Amino acid sequence: QLQLVESGGGLVQPGGSLRLSCAASGFTLDYYAIGWFRQAPGKEREGVSCISSRGGTTNYSDSVKGRFTISRDNAKNTVYLQMNSLQPEDTAVYYCAARRYSLPICGIYVMDYWGKGTLVTVSS
Repeated sequence: QLQLVESGGGLVQPGGSLRLSCAASGFTLDYYAIGWFRQAPGKEREGVSCISSRGGTTNYSDSVKGRFTISRDNAKNTVYLQMNSLQPEDTAVYYCAARRYSLPICGIYVMDYWGKGTLVTVSS
């Protein structure tokens, strides 16, 4: 069974940090670009970051650039999202998704597999 499972979400104070993980089972991530997306209450899902299949190229939305870092460990079949300087507007359910494509081009409508999400709440 092909599956992506996110973990690492939780409650954090403004200015704090969290690291999300996206673990794959049933397939290898070696040939997949991986994207992180988020959906805040009452808002549409949006792209946050994307990483190429080999990890050499990344991109970020303007809202997280300089604060979030995406990385991957293909040996562990896992992708990470390090989130620093978190703000209340970062509160959302965070999803990872995989696209069988080498380049970091991640769009909501082109991803092949999705996880079920992990909730990140930034609040004092």
